[in-house]
Amino acid sequence: MTIRQPILWVHEEALGPANPALQDYPNAAALFVFDEAWIRDQRISRKRLGFLYESCLELPVTLRKGDVATEVLRFAERHSADGVVTSAAVEPRLRQIAASIERDLPLIILDPEPFVELPRPPRLGRFSRYWREAERVVWEGF
Repeated sequence: MTIRQPILWVHEEALGPANPALQDYPNAAALFVFDEAWIRDQRISRKRLGFLYESCLELPVTLRKGDVATEVLRFAERHSADGVVTSAAVEPRLRQIAASIERDLPLIILDPEPFVELPRPPRLGRFSRYWREAERVVWEGF
């Protein structure tokens, strides 16, 4: 699949300069969408929203709020994009959004460099659960 003029969809699992989409397509327009339904339904804390917002401020992304797939497709249309590039996600919600985007535009999903290699897939939900498993692996070499 060849995409000549992509936009980048940056999501909450890849909010950093090591995001492979940002690295591989440094001149492409990039977007992060605050998912209003997810924030409302999951009762995302203001502290977490602040973390997401501050992380986005360090990246070359445009910020929007609303339905993620809809906003990504609008952004792509505004930029005359012929596809979307993003990074792989673990969370099923993000995978569903990716599938929804792909119904309308070609989508390239890049694999990020893992922070840590866990012996089994991470338990989704709270970061503290993930960190309890990852911390052991991170510090075992020290």
